[in-house]
Amino acid sequence: MSISVSETSSSTPGERAWALHKVLTNKGLIPEGFIEGLTDLLANKFDPANGAQVVAKAWTDPAYRELLLRDGTAACEEFGFTGPQGEYIVALEDTTDVKNVIVCSLCSCTNWPVLGLPPEWYKSFEFRARLVREGRTVLKELGTELPENMTVKVWDTSAETRYLVLPMRPAGTENMTVEELQKLITKDVLIGVALPKLP
Repeated sequence: MSISVSETSSSTPGERAWALHKVLTNKGLIPEGFIEGLTDLLANKFDPANGAQVVAKAWTDPAYRELLLRDGTAACEEFGFTGPQGEYIVALEDTTDVKNVIVCSLCSCTNWPVLGLPPEWYKSFEFRARLVREGRTVLKELGTELPENMTVKVWDTSAETRYLVLPMRPAGTENMTVEELQKLITKDVLIGVALPKLP
């Protein structure tokens, strides 16, 4: 099958993608159900609720917390949270002195199985460029104001390292169940631009 230059230049990216899909399918190079499975994985199984489970368990189980900080990939695998961009997971522990925030300064890499797909603002050039230079200001603009004595530490995600922020457990949550704690942990909390808040 040949496609002329004039045909490709006048078609949309979507049309070209479907043409490529058709060719690969006809050649038997895409297994049956592969696209549907990948779509389901990205849309439904890669979810920040997964990260909320990880953090809530770390807040309530000291042995699991120690594992998460030592080997984030193994800790997430205990829940079955693996897959593309879920390798080389490192948990960054917030303290009273340090607020961790993650970014991908080159593109939009993140820890998909645990954080879900990156939000649009995370992919924006402005966020990626400014967070590295003026982290405290960017967090304030996003609604997170930190004490002056707290250092903002920005971590740049790469192909070799995927991050997850382990926030401090809020005061007043001592009697909350694991399920209740999970509701405090959003995608923004896992990225580090927000703090967990009581309802």
